[in-house]
Amino acid sequence: MGLIAGQGRLPVLAARGMRAAGLRVACVGLAHQYDAALPGECDDFAEAGVIRLGRWIRLLRRFGATEAVMIRAMRKSRAHEPCRSFRQLPDWRAIRLWYGVLRHDRRNAALLGAVADELAGQGITLIDSTTYLREYLADEGVLTRAQPTAEQLADIDFAWPLIAQLNRMDIGQSIAVREREVIAVEAVEGTDAMIRRAGELCRRGGWTLVKAAHRHHDMRFDVPTVGPQTIENLRAAKARCLVVQAGRVILADRPQLIELADHHGICIVGKALPD
Repeated sequence: MGLIAGQGRLPVLAARGMRAAGLRVACVGLAHQYDAALPGECDDFAEAGVIRLGRWIRLLRRFGATEAVMIRAMRKSRAHEPCRSFRQLPDWRAIRLWYGVLRHDRRNAALLGAVADELAGQGITLIDSTTYLREYLADEGVLTRAQPTAEQLADIDFAWPLIAQLNRMDIGQSIAVREREVIAVEAVEGTDAMIRRAGELCRRGGWTLVKAAHRHHDMRFDVPTVGPQTIENLRAAKARCLVVQAGRVILADRPQLIELADHHGICIVGKALPD
């Protein structure tokens, strides 16, 4: 099974899940992003540039992979860095994709879909990135010993239809609310940066973070994720509640995350979006 691995712990957990399923793990680690522990979890491993798409394909085919998962491979913020093309040194295949297929639509969904099509054209099928991470998907209900207060439940009821609408408009995956007022909305900066901003804007604390995916989110790409560092960031920003979409948000290092949330008195609630 192929693994195209970007930043964070999630690719490490996916590699372990693949091995637990009896699969040989063939990994392409993206340069300057992958976790240092990742190579030791893989049977075959090689490094490639972030937008060296041709090298991804050559390595996966050399390793014999015909299916692959792609995890945390692309950060939206990179698309707005100065001199992005020169810093990341795209190969001819990536250039052709960017200036050909994507010339009229370079939004994240279009970009990732084009990458998947390019891989499929070379005999490598991208599959649901949560296939080997099912045990880390959020369940419905209160997941911590800490329980939400009446005020937090009111904030959840207020925020839930808002996050669904934001996701339909492809704006962001998270919002921060307190007393039925939106404090911050996530955009390309990512959840951690938004949490810091919400903490600066709501110095009283006691606010709630709500995180969800689009109802029709393509689970091959960019599945919303929270981990222990998210909990530490919430504590530092004085948040008291985290709400995640059941079955669509990954709780990385789940036991540690829940234990840490209880230690800091932060409740975690899994909630399903209505059909």
